[in-house]
Parts: sequence; structure tokens; C-alpha cells
Amino acid sequence: MEKAILVYNPLSGDRSIANRIDHIIGRFQKEGILLQPFRITENESNNLKSVLKQNKYKYIIASGGDGTLNYASNFILKLGLSVPLGVIPSGTCNDFASMLNISSDLDENIDTILAGKTVKVDVGLINNKDYFLSSCAGGVFVDVSYSTNNDLKKNFGPFAYYLKALGEVANLKSVRLKVETDNTVIEEEAFMFVIINGKHVGGFDNILKNADYSDGMMDIIVVKCCKHINLASIFFKVLSNESINSKHVITLKAKSCEITADRELVLSVDGEKGPSLPVKVEFIRQALDVFVP
Repeated sequence: MEKAILVYNPLSGDRSIANRIDHIIGRFQKEGILLQPFRITENESNNLKSVLKQNKYKYIIASGGDGTLNYASNFILKLGLSVPLGVIPSGTCNDFASMLNISSDLDENIDTILAGKTVKVDVGLINNKDYFLSSCAGGVFVDVSYSTNNDLKKNFGPFAYYLKALGEVANLKSVRLKVETDNTVIEEEAFMFVIINGKHVGGFDNILKNADYSDGMMDIIVVKCCKHINLASIFFKVLSNESINSKHVITLKAKSCEITADRELVLSVDGEKGPSLPVKVEFIRQALDVFVP
């Protein structure tokens, strides 16, 4: 039998994936695929690295949120594995899966992987070291995804993020931001920036209508420092799935950029805590194969 591996996070989303492992293994076994489960826990990086290097898998499946997909894809890319990534989205927000129109239904996910159709997607590379799939962001609200209590996320889903963000409104602080791209330099007092691969971020759809996950270009959004009522208007547009066109928002396209600030700013990378500024980010075109419907 051919072998595949399922890398899963038992604490993602409503935590139901752990109860469905046997069903998942059974579906693949019926198709002649021996699926090996690998449970993500703290300090497992070396173990997973060893497993991936010692075994030849037909593909790697990741089940969890965007952070879990980031975790699995970094192993694929850093180890130079020529295998596609299968996605079973089971996180609170699943931006990467949404970007590729991957269903939230488990059996449809399995059908998609077994059908074998793949696309090549861009990936971002931070400081020539770590890869990301959907977003890299800094500033107000961006720590919500990794600082929100897991039980709150389990019980309230994406709404947990809004609850957490509401508690931060009174303490908004801007930062002096410098963004240098291939041909542009921007210096602004800003609330936040987001680098996006595709159209989805933070659980919201179509943030930028013309974004493309396979063109080798990143989309950069900078929200300038403005009155709270103007900031609320911007986020209302996002919630309403409207264009975020505003005099308080700058949008750019670039293959690479360097971002610095006048104070320490910790980033959110695919919804997980990342490095602090300054950072250098570049996009690698169509670097990862992913199963899609």
C-alpha cells in the first residue's frame, strides 16, 4: 500500500477532529492508502522532521487551522519534499482553505484529496527563514488570533476574535511604519499592516477583489492612523464584504518588501505569533502543490 501522513491539531476549532480520525483512516484505507496519523503537540518539530525524512509519503495532509497548515507546509518546503498538501480545515478561521474554495465538510475534503487535482500556490518567505501561506500582519488587533483563549474560540468560533478585539479598542496605539517595496517607499503613522496571499484574511472573504494566490505578488494593506469612527467604517466595509477603498487605507502589490517601525511590533503569521519587526518578506511563485476541488 502507498503511504500518506495526517498531521493534525487536536485542539483546533471545536476539537472534533480527534474523534473522526478512525473515519478518516478508513476512507483512505479503502482506496489503498495507509494513512499514518501524527498528533501535533508542543516540542514535536524534531520528531515530525525525522518521520518525514525517513518515510516516503504520497502526500501530506494537514488538519487544523491556518497555523497547522503553516506548520506542515514549512516542513514540505524546508525539506524540499515533492509532495502535495491535502487540507482538512478544522480551525476557528480557515483563510487558506477559503482562498482555495476547499469545503468545510470532512468527507468532501477527503474526496478532494482522493480525486488528485492540485494547483500550485504562492508562498511568502520571512527573513529567508520561515514560510507563510495566507497572511503576515502587524499592528492593532493582529494578535487577536493567537492571544484569544482556546476555550473562547471553541465555544464562540470566529466571534471570539471580535469579542477580544472589542476589548482592545480603547487602547489603540499607532506606529511609525516604513514599507519599502521593489519600487516604492511609504512612511506612515499607521494602525496596522497586512500582507495577504489571495483574497482571504481573518475569516473575511474577498478583502481585495483582484488578489491572486499564484501570480508571485503579495498584496500589502496599510491602515493609516485615523479617528476611531473612520477605523470602524473600514472594518464595517470588511464585515459587509465591500471594497476597502478609503483615503485611510494604502494598498500595494510587490514581489518583496522590507518593513520597519519606530517601536517593537510582534507579527501574526498565518494566525500564529511570529517574529518582531524589522522583517524582509518575499513571495515565491507557485512553490507549493495543494489538493483542490
